[in-house]
Amino acid sequence: MERIVLNINPRSKAGKMLKDLLELIADKPGIKILEEESPYHPEFVEKIKRAEKQIKEGDFVVLDTKNVWGSLGL
Repeated sequence: MERIVLNINPRSKAGKMLKDLLELIADKPGIKILEEESPYHPEFVEKIKRAEKQIKEGDFVVLDTKNVWGSLGL
């Protein structure tokens, strides 16, 4: 038996399509699909997701590397 490892981003269009395809063939003889849990702590993952959402909404501060304190208004 041969083992193939795929890292799929389930939020991407291609990732969703591939995951759906794998679900269709999962019950076929000779095919076994194993899912591994994320190695990251759930709180850390949630923090990253919140940060990504804030960036999409434009809720972030751009720092001028030549005047960091001034960029922060300090």
